[in-house]
Parts: sequence; structure tokens; C-alpha cells
Amino acid sequence: MRALIVIANLGSIACLWWALRDSEISKLRDEMRSIDWRWVCAGAAADIMVYVVQGWRWRILLSPISTVRMAQTVRAIYVGLFANELLPFRTGEVIRCYLLNRWTSLPLPVVLSSALVERLFDGVWLILFFAATLQFTPLPSFVDRLAGVLTIVVLLLVWVLVTALVARRWSERMVAKSPGMVRLIDDLHAMGKSRSFYLAFLASLPYLLLQVVPVYTLMRGFGLELPNGSVLGAAAVVTVVLRLGTVVPSAPGNLGTFQLLAAQALGLFILDQSLAKRFSFLLWGLVTLPLLLGGFVAMALTGLKLRELQRQAQAKASSVS
Repeated sequence: MRALIVIANLGSIACLWWALRDSEISKLRDEMRSIDWRWVCAGAAADIMVYVVQGWRWRILLSPISTVRMAQTVRAIYVGLFANELLPFRTGEVIRCYLLNRWTSLPLPVVLSSALVERLFDGVWLILFFAATLQFTPLPSFVDRLAGVLTIVVLLLVWVLVTALVARRWSERMVAKSPGMVRLIDDLHAMGKSRSFYLAFLASLPYLLLQVVPVYTLMRGFGLELPNGSVLGAAAVVTVVLRLGTVVPSAPGNLGTFQLLAAQALGLFILDQSLAKRFSFLLWGLVTLPLLLGGFVAMALTGLKLRELQRQAQAKASSVS
């Protein structure tokens, strides 16, 4: 595990070095003075709404099993996101599930199963978005490869879900020696047979669409001119590349990796690569700072320290695996 963390951090440092090299970063101060901050504020508000919609979707998904307050799901999501920005390997996913288990009567395996279903929904919509962005411009070959890997993973998850729904008893006999897998199949069956399952799937569309908005508004506020495409189309492409690329483990906050992906995607539309690199730093700040602020407040409300919460969540997850 430590070796993977070191490799991921070294890779992120290399990406950050690439983003800073020849970026003429000193120009960024003057460029920020000319930004229309009304667009930036609109983007920050949209970024907050992304996670409110995610909390709404999570609540819908869990509704067949238990009634969960939206304030609980949103708060847990923000704590998880805060942890993801500071800890390696997206530990926040386990932490947010542990918190919802702690605040409600929901068993942790149920909550973990719901998070898995959420990622399945995201993967399906992201693949569809990837296909749509190809109508705007050809994407870099590494993005094509990542999309291919994501498609395989999503298809495997769909197969697991369909099997749990259609052949529940057979599936349980196949994994009878693993109580954790039996619980997973039971939970997937309980969620998948409900109408709310399909409503949650549809709710994943605005969740993804809203992620395009901060990119679009910053482009407008920055006054970015795109001779090779529309601003909205470029924003969609940048969003898809970021979502696909940040699946790969990297440094906390995706620092370095984020800038590389955003600059490469934007470089498909503008000729000035140094401008694309500087813009990537602004975009990272726009989507990260509100998240850190909201996550810090949500974390403070738990009354726990982050490392303590991480240990508790990992211990609880290990006990039910």
C-alpha cells in the first residue's frame, strides 16, 4: 500500500511539474484581475449543488430500506469529499458510508452497497457522455483507453447487479462461504426491485450535467476564446476527461493530475498551451476550494478528527467484510 501511495504521489508531482513548465504562471495574477467574478460565483454555486443532488440521489436509492434525511446524506458526502482531498486512495468513500451508518439505523453493508450502485450509475452515464463528446472532437488516446477500462468495469458491475436481481438464490449459493458477498447480493436485490432505484438512476443525469457548469462558467468569466469549438462543448469535453482521468489513484486533491487532464483537454480547443495550463489551476481552485470549505464545516460538526474518523471507518468496514 505504501508503495502505491509513493508511486501515485510521484506521478502527481510529475504532472504538476508538467503543468507549471512553460505555463508563464506569472501572467495569472493579471488575468485574474480581469475575470468576471459573477460567472465564478455562479460556478461555485453549481459546484455546491452537485453534491446536494448527489445527497438527494443517495437518499432516493436508500428509501426502500430506510428513510434517511437529506441533511445526513449531504453532510456525509461533504465529509467524505473533504477526506478525499486530504487522504490517499479516496478513503472518503468508506468514511461517508460509515457516517451514515453511525447516524442512522442502516447497516454498513447496505450503505456500502448503495455507494457501489451510485458508482455504477455514474459509470453508465459517463460512458454515454464520453460517446456524446466524440461528436465535438476526437479525444486523446489515453482517454479512449480509460473509457475502455471503465466500460469493462461497468459491464461487470451490471452483470453482478442483474444476477442479484434475476437469480438471487443462485448467486447466494455461489458465494455462500462469504457472508459479506451474501449481504451485498441481498442489499442489491432490495434496492434494485424498487421504483426508487430507477429514479436514482435518472437523478444521476443532473448530477453529471451540473459538473459541466463550473467549467463552463469559468470559461465565460475568464473570457476564453475557443476558435476550435463552442464553450459549452469544450466544457463538456473537459468534464468528461477529468472524470475519466481522476479514476486513476493520484495525490490527495488530484493535484497535478487535475491540471494535466484539464490542460490537455482544453488544448484540443485552443492553440495557446500555456494559457490552457494557467486555466487548469484556476479551474482546480474553483472546484476544490468550495469543497474544502464545506467539507471542513461538515467535518467540524462531527466532533471528530479526520484521522480518528478514518481509523473508525476502516475498522468497521473490516469487521463486516
